[in-house]
Amino acid sequence: MDLFKMMGKARELQSRMGDLQDELKTIEAHGESGAGSVKATMNGAMVLTSLSIDPDLMKPEEKEIVEDLVMAAVSDAQAKVQVLVQERTQSLMGDLGLPPGMKLPFGG
Repeated sequence: MDLFKMMGKARELQSRMGDLQDELKTIEAHGESGAGSVKATMNGAMVLTSLSIDPDLMKPEEKEIVEDLVMAAVSDAQAKVQVLVQERTQSLMGDLGLPPGMKLPFGG
């Protein structure tokens, strides 16, 4: 691949990455723990968008259990979002025909 062609691909990738970041804000993953008693929803930008806790868990003596279940539900949602983000990003890179693992000079 010649340098000019690679630079063109890099510019196209930069444009698509902006589109991808906008798209990621619209995808959601749902995580849960405690057999569904705690549910968390996270978007592709790794922002927690909702959290639901079964009212039966809201007892002072259950505080530590609830905290653990919340952490587990959020972690579950985060892991699912990471898979979705990776799939979308790999799809984008594959569409451009760039070599695997190529580091580009933008985006961080």
